[in-house]
Amino acid sequence: MKLSIKNMVCPRCIAAVEGVLTAMDLQPESVQLGEAVTAVDPDDAQLVALKLKLQEQGFELLEDNKLQLIDRIKSVVINHIHHTEESNVVFSELLATELHRDYSGLSKLFSATEGITIEQYVILQKTEKVKELLQYNELTLSEIAHRLGYSSVAHLSAQFRKTTGVTPTNFRKNSTALRQPLDALSRNL
Repeated sequence: MKLSIKNMVCPRCIAAVEGVLTAMDLQPESVQLGEAVTAVDPDDAQLVALKLKLQEQGFELLEDNKLQLIDRIKSVVINHIHHTEESNVVFSELLATELHRDYSGLSKLFSATEGITIEQYVILQKTEKVKELLQYNELTLSEIAHRLGYSSVAHLSAQFRKTTGVTPTNFRKNSTALRQPLDALSRNL
């Protein structure tokens, strides 16, 4: 059975969901960001228990098709920004290819449901990645800009300042702006 699960944003989330499914003897065949496939179809009682156990871990079992699609969009964006090294990507093309849907429809659905555009969501995710990389203090601002696909350091700096209210240099020096959980970014606008 294919299950769509909200709030999976990192490899630890995958491990946590896999642990829940294994503990419930649902025999997970594959678990990735936003979804899991089990060898055993849970009955109604198991489904209720699964929902509760996932909620205890900070996840949500999605049953609405539109919400599943929104979660897949978020998973693709998060996975690409936070877990890959490829810098120059056009997110409209990536999402259309990955989800086998017309980007225009994905964009309208996302905006109507989340209250922000996919582009704004991508910017929020990139900003969090920049914060993370600035706190590690291992890369120059130029290297961070290149890694995240910005056309220049000036573009990264302007977008970072507009989103956070501080410059990347001030953030690195003071770390006054707090980092946000990845799954909560669109809710904080």
